[in-house]
Amino acid sequence: MENTTVKSKRELPRIIINDDNGIKRLINLQELWQYRDLFWFLVKRDIKTRYAQSIMGVGWAIIQPVFSMIIFTIVFGNIAKINSEGIPYAIFSYTALVPWTYFSSSLTDSSRSLISSKNLITKVYFPRLVIPIAPVLAKLIDFGISFLILIGMMVWFGIMPSIWAAFIPILVLIMMLAAAGVGMWLTALSIQYRDIQYGSSFFIQLLMYLSPVIYPASNVPDKFQLVYAMNPMVGVIEGFRAVLLGTHSMPWFYIGIGSASAVVLFISGALYFRRMERYFADVA
Repeated sequence: MENTTVKSKRELPRIIINDDNGIKRLINLQELWQYRDLFWFLVKRDIKTRYAQSIMGVGWAIIQPVFSMIIFTIVFGNIAKINSEGIPYAIFSYTALVPWTYFSSSLTDSSRSLISSKNLITKVYFPRLVIPIAPVLAKLIDFGISFLILIGMMVWFGIMPSIWAAFIPILVLIMMLAAAGVGMWLTALSIQYRDIQYGSSFFIQLLMYLSPVIYPASNVPDKFQLVYAMNPMVGVIEGFRAVLLGTHSMPWFYIGIGSASAVVLFISGALYFRRMERYFADVA
């Protein structure tokens, strides 16, 4: 009887690398697709934990950026008199806080995701890559709610978005890649070095001051602009201000370099995560 080989009709590609032992899988997209139900379960779990098990519920998505805006407006807008490029400092800072709050909160949850899922890791096999990425998608709910508040503020201040507003999904994709990339780095490191999860809050706080949240990127001296632009959130925040507030023209310099940095962070984060994956069950 003739032998035949049966192939899956929905076979997806794999991203592979070479090592000393031959061909080794990096990311098996077919396997990730097969476990898509588990992936969406983790996303829904994060959303329910965020809203169903808290007194304030969706209120936290509003309180955090709004309270930060009020404090920043008093301290940096009224007292320090930081340049807000000709628009009220309240909406100037809040426009930056919308993407930044998403980035910082998703990065925080992503960096702690393996620790919080250690029981699942040690008992069941599944592609571990879904764990740090799930919080990045779950936080889009918070982002959407805070973005609606931003639209309301724009109506209040009589500010119309520019024609480049259609570019917002690209900016969202950049901040998602950056959050997932850094998150994969931190969560893989935190399994082996527990100090990482304690120091991540300080790192995120420091990164905020290295991003144009409370000040415009134009305040940074020219000689530091190239290095400054390597922070993906610089292009995202300045892009949000450009398309929504019209404070300046589209910052293609920041967006271009920031996009490249976000892609590098995502790919290198996935590489390091998969390299360390074999040790997760042992040290979790």
